[in-house]
Amino acid sequence: MGTTLLLNTTMTLTLAVILTPTALQMLSKTHQNSPASITRTVKYAFFISLVPMTLFINSGLESIIFHWEWKFIHTFKIPLSLKMDHYSLMFFPIALFVTWSILQFAQWYMASDPHMTKFFSHLLIFLAAMLTLTIANDMFLLFIGWEGVGIMSFLLIGWWHGRAEANTAALQAVLYNRIGDIGLILSMAWLASTLNTWELQQTTDTTQTPTLPLLGLILAATGKSAQFGLHPWLPAAMEGPTPVSALLHSSTMVVAGIFLLIRTHPLLTHNQTALTTCLCLGALSTLFAATCAITQNDIKKIIAFSTSSQLGLMMVTIGLNLPELAFLHISTHAFFKAMLFLCAGSIIHNLNGEQDIRKMGNLQKTLPVTTSCLTIGNLALMGTPFLAGFYSKDLIIENLNTSYLNTWALTLTLMATSFTAIYTTRMILMVQTGPNRTAPTTPINENNPMILTPITRLALGSIAAGLLISSYTIPVKTPPMTMSMPTKAAALIVTALGVLLATELSNLTHTMTQPKQNTYLNFSTTLGYFNQLAHRPATATALSSGQKIALHLMDLSWYKKMGPKGVANLQQTATKVLTTLHKGLTKTYLGSFALTILLMLLSLK
Repeated sequence: MGTTLLLNTTMTLTLAVILTPTALQMLSKTHQNSPASITRTVKYAFFISLVPMTLFINSGLESIIFHWEWKFIHTFKIPLSLKMDHYSLMFFPIALFVTWSILQFAQWYMASDPHMTKFFSHLLIFLAAMLTLTIANDMFLLFIGWEGVGIMSFLLIGWWHGRAEANTAALQAVLYNRIGDIGLILSMAWLASTLNTWELQQTTDTTQTPTLPLLGLILAATGKSAQFGLHPWLPAAMEGPTPVSALLHSSTMVVAGIFLLIRTHPLLTHNQTALTTCLCLGALSTLFAATCAITQNDIKKIIAFSTSSQLGLMMVTIGLNLPELAFLHISTHAFFKAMLFLCAGSIIHNLNGEQDIRKMGNLQKTLPVTTSCLTIGNLALMGTPFLAGFYSKDLIIENLNTSYLNTWALTLTLMATSFTAIYTTRMILMVQTGPNRTAPTTPINENNPMILTPITRLALGSIAAGLLISSYTIPVKTPPMTMSMPTKAAALIVTALGVLLATELSNLTHTMTQPKQNTYLNFSTTLGYFNQLAHRPATATALSSGQKIALHLMDLSWYKKMGPKGVANLQQTATKVLTTLHKGLTKTYLGSFALTILLMLLSLK
């Protein structure tokens, strides 16, 4: 009990340390909090969060803090409670460590921004919303964190609002996430009407859940974690500043959808339809994103598509009924993905905003630390043994090899693993090797502690985090691996083949003639024609339908039937009916006048 009390107290203190400066910053009109003080806040919060994590590792005790209960209906109560289990206690230090490094890097990257303090406050609120989602024990508090990361992503992606592309990307992110939010709201409505509670502890005790509310949860995760069908907003989000991309892709926002399925996984466990949907959706997403990344030339978009591919792999793990393993991949993925974006930001800033990898080259001599860390991050991403990604990614593919669920999903995942090796090797070769293709007047200098310190810190995490997290923190429950050596080494074999293929293709491109552009070769470059098929026809259909509806309602119905022209037609018709005797004949007219005068005289008598 003493350990649990200390655990609860420490976590509450951690939240207070994070949220208090944010509240002061947003309420204060003098903006006394500087970016350096906000960075120190997250740094101290990280060290404080190590205390409950250590206590949990030693004791294994989980606890729930109950703070307040909202009784707005007599039969329905909303408890605001915090759940401190191995998911939240392990995620807190990881998210704080990654955010600390990103904020330190952002002090250099955003130094010329006129609203730098406001930018840091937004990043801090972004982190606080994600931590709220992580620690929530009820759907109401989880929904607050869910919407918090959504609105903050809108503000941060469109931070440079003077650019039309940034505004479009921010709006696109919100619209796609709105579609996912519909599924979450419908699932919450079902829980409220059927189980009369939103508390996760009670909702996950049900043995059998209908498929429809589970599909709502999967739709919510599809929107937030950019699975196939609702994925275009993720590469478009690269219009935001690089620190935003690093935070959004590593430990906030995009992993929120997967974390929702991890939290509600007991509802999915006994429903094979939902699990199969997750498995197939994840396999399709990971292959499609890896395919798109192969031919991209924007360094940030290559890393963005790699995030979408890894999120598909996490969705595959959910479909395998292994939420602990999906969380392990979230934890290891955060380190090297944040580092990859920081390396990309260092390269972009040193090359005066250049993001095209075709215009880079031979940077290993001018940016040795950045390119070395970029290589480490790419090796961890492709699952090189004993780096962070290996301990989770290889284990996922091993479990997929031993499952009897779906060979199609296994095939797609192995293909995506090969493609991951291809596009990471391609990025390494084009950025770091070959002739120098940068402008000769470009001032290149990475000898700044705000660049080197966070990147090297994350590089150490990318090397050691996988071993530490898998050994001491995450209770991964996987079946015993009784398989042959080729089956066990399938992921490594496919990765090695991808590296060899990428190297061979790189050598061939120096001599082969550039092929003519056609619709088949442009499948990957144009993102599988998804934007052209989903955005343009839908928009054209909506505009034409709106125009037709407006035409029929305004012109035909109102103007011609009911409006001025309709009144005129009505009067004309009435005139014709009432004056049928007017045939243009003089005798008839005089007869009618005489008859009228005669009737008037008779009436006067």
